[in-house]
Amino acid sequence: MQRVMAFDFGTQRIGIAVANTDFAHPTPLGTIKARDGIPDWQALEMHLQEWTPDLFLVGIPLHMDGRESEMSHRARKFGKRLFGRYGKPFIEVDERRTTQEAKVMAKAQGHKARRYDKDPVDALAAALILEKWLQHTN
Repeated sequence: MQRVMAFDFGTQRIGIAVANTDFAHPTPLGTIKARDGIPDWQALEMHLQEWTPDLFLVGIPLHMDGRESEMSHRARKFGKRLFGRYGKPFIEVDERRTTQEAKVMAKAQGHKARRYDKDPVDALAAALILEKWLQHTN
């Protein structure tokens, strides 16, 4: 069994979710603030200490035709920084459509405004990234 932590990378917020590979049910943990894509490392470390992941997943935003974007490169750089800081491997996961699905889920849960402390979209997107990876590995 491995504990896996997934990230929905953004330049202002980074969504986080976690799951054990045996249970295959991702749990959205919330978001951390970022400044121009640089995460609040202290806030991230609190999640890492609590959940002690073995592996990181980083959602890579691709265009619908599969081409990479500037955000693809930035998300990959974030994954490399995670590896460099914490020595845990990271896997890139195609995150196409996860944000749209997460918005539908958040709306169904009654969330209306996009606010850092109230809106779960980024954490739900991270959970969807994790779920997608789990489906392809099982």
